[in-house]
Amino acid sequence: MMNPIYGLFAAGFNAIGMEPINWLSDYPLLSIIIMVSWQWTPFAILIFITSLQSRDLEQKEAATLDGIGFWAQFWNLILPHLARPISIVIMIQMIFHLSIFAEIFVTTGGGPGFQSTNLAFLIFTQALKGFDVGVASAGGVFAIVLANIVAYFLVRMIGRNMTV
Repeated sequence: MMNPIYGLFAAGFNAIGMEPINWLSDYPLLSIIIMVSWQWTPFAILIFITSLQSRDLEQKEAATLDGIGFWAQFWNLILPHLARPISIVIMIQMIFHLSIFAEIFVTTGGGPGFQSTNLAFLIFTQALKGFDVGVASAGGVFAIVLANIVAYFLVRMIGRNMTV
């Protein structure tokens, strides 16, 4: 998709008369973000759609009969109903995004420089390229502690939303 010669984006740019962008070298972090978003957005949307299907339609009908507009319904009915699924999606995405490695390794190699390096790739670089297993082990422990801190606060937020 992102190849500047025969990729899908290059074909689109050529079709409108623009010069294609070499995404992986010019915008390495943005290209990783686009790939990961393409990979994980359907999962989040599936959770949100499932949650919206479980919504009580009597509230929507009562709000419509009372003359409440779309945005008021969104802020007062839909968004509070989605609070728990939003928390769950954030927690799952944060934990999975801490371990993104394959996309970076295959496409940009963490570069140019360190522009697309994350914690998992930095641990790999320290352990297998720099032969510094001690620093890599410390980075792994740091990643586990960070994931647990994020999970702790998000689980507390989910638990608080369940009592409402």
